[in-house]
Amino acid sequence: MILPLLNPDLRSLITRHRLQRSPPLRTIATSFQLHHGDCLAGMRELESESVDLVVTSPPYNLGLNYRSYADDSPRASFLEWCSAWSLEVQRLLRPNGSFFLNLSGSPSNPLLPHQLLLALTSPELFILQNTFHWIKSISIETRDKETISAGHFKPINSARYVNDCHEFVFHLTKSGSTQIDRRSAGVPYADKSNIKRWKHTGGYDKRCRGNTWFIPYETIRSRKDQRPHPATYPPSLVEQCIRLQGQGESTVLLDPFLGIGSSAIAAKKLNIQTCIGFEIDEEYLQIAKDRIESTDSENFQHDVADSSSPSDPELPL
Repeated sequence: MILPLLNPDLRSLITRHRLQRSPPLRTIATSFQLHHGDCLAGMRELESESVDLVVTSPPYNLGLNYRSYADDSPRASFLEWCSAWSLEVQRLLRPNGSFFLNLSGSPSNPLLPHQLLLALTSPELFILQNTFHWIKSISIETRDKETISAGHFKPINSARYVNDCHEFVFHLTKSGSTQIDRRSAGVPYADKSNIKRWKHTGGYDKRCRGNTWFIPYETIRSRKDQRPHPATYPPSLVEQCIRLQGQGESTVLLDPFLGIGSSAIAAKKLNIQTCIGFEIDEEYLQIAKDRIESTDSENFQHDVADSSSPSDPELPL
């Protein structure tokens, strides 16, 4: 409606009155259910088919220095343990749910992610629906022959191996046919003429991002103070998974290995309904709670990277 010509004071009064009558925007306050304890025992207490989305990164069994976990089990024992907790994840997932599993190997142990993936895609567990590559650092050459480098990595001092700048995110589902919202996690078209040229765009300036996700860490001053956990992912990686699942604020998210709370921070930022987490280390759990408390759900600088000495590899050789 266009207001008729009125004196400025009367027009301002009418505008203020309309704004006062407008209902406030509805924002869901995420319900956090964060538990100190073993995830396998904890998940057994949850109701079957009660979770929409699982995003997690378990210990990699590469000898990393966790506070309360020995990361050096025999390979067969490690795979058996992963199958056990994954069976609980499978029970908890709704039929149209998604399980995003972040894994990495090391230069001298590159088969670990694939061995674990094979164990988790047995007939009674999951089907691999998508494979994403989390790119932490990349160098590209522009059309002007200029090389641009972005992101963070720790150089590997080796005559045998190159620097490891990516990790896997395996998208596992019960049927292999779970529908996802590709456009929600997409990117704008570089060539805007494609919006009209291709019918499938529906007129929207968003396309599927594909299976390579460049998600760098933000530089930090002190690993000890700002990232005390030896293996974390940025909250924005979890945000991508939440958007792809496509259920919006009604999402119930589970992270069996909460660590210092990246999944919970993503849940709060995107205002999803429920975030359930398990963490065996009490100090990590408290850090997660502190990070959640300090997080602004609308404007939060949340991705952190270690800016300490580049002489140490991010994962052991």
